[in-house]
Amino acid sequence: MFEEAESGVGDAVADLEAVAPDRAKRAPRPRKGFAAHLERVEQIIEPEVPEDCEGLDRLLIGEDVSERLDVTPAKFRVIVTRRPKYAYRNHDGVFQAPAPAHIIESGIPTERLLAQVAVSKFARGAAALSTGNHLCPRWRRTQPRADGPMDGKIGFELRPLADYLLERIRQAERVFAGETSLPTLAPGRGKVRKAWLWAYARDDQPFGGTAPPMVAYRFEDSRGSECVARHVAGFTGILQVDGYAYTKLAKASAGTNDAMTLAGCWAHLRRRFYELHISGASRLASQTVTTMAGLWKVEDEIRGHYPMARMAARQDAYFRRS
Repeated sequence: MFEEAESGVGDAVADLEAVAPDRAKRAPRPRKGFAAHLERVEQIIEPEVPEDCEGLDRLLIGEDVSERLDVTPAKFRVIVTRRPKYAYRNHDGVFQAPAPAHIIESGIPTERLLAQVAVSKFARGAAALSTGNHLCPRWRRTQPRADGPMDGKIGFELRPLADYLLERIRQAERVFAGETSLPTLAPGRGKVRKAWLWAYARDDQPFGGTAPPMVAYRFEDSRGSECVARHVAGFTGILQVDGYAYTKLAKASAGTNDAMTLAGCWAHLRRRFYELHISGASRLASQTVTTMAGLWKVEDEIRGHYPMARMAARQDAYFRRS
């Protein structure tokens, strides 16, 4: 709905500019630059030399620079694999190199194409079959309803990487966990069923760490504590979760993972105090919200510093308040 409204506004502006092209235009808002790793293709548009300036020395006194995002359409190619067959004189048998292994045996897409389809589906939200149909007409003729088995084969090959990623996350000092419902197709039922997607993330940059941020996902048919127990098995650090997950994890870790420390979410805790604050039902809740705001202001200033520096800043803020 909002996209249609924006398109309508854009059409109206274009019509007005066509009718009155010389009307005053508002100065454009400053834009953030594009990522540095993107390829830059520069073009220089020189002005025409006026007749009365011909032969005079020209001095460059400045320039206006603008950037627009462009795209190079995907280039498709066909990988032709030939395996010659040989026979030797005075020797029985035919000699030929074995066929290379593929993720999808006798399938049309190469591993590169499968990777692009998977990224388009799971990172950009495009259906795998629709993506394949868009990429290659022959796919549409030869791969009817092939997106499900194809996803399964891709997932099977990526499972070791997914397991390794979760293991690296479990090695962190602190991990953030959360879950969300995930409507999932249920073939034969004519409707979707509710499944769950658990996310586990580590990001030590706010704490002065240098390890890269990571996130791993686990798909589950239920929201039970036994699922969480499998995900965090062997973790010995601090696990931050929301209220519901906290309860589930507490039950899952009871007696099985005493080395893990559970930490609640301040945002969820503050929400209860804020509701009382805006309703005017509790003066204590209002004081708590104000105190939290002061604490978070300090945290904003020290985010990314080393632990000792953060602790010193917190102590300094405490003594200044008291």
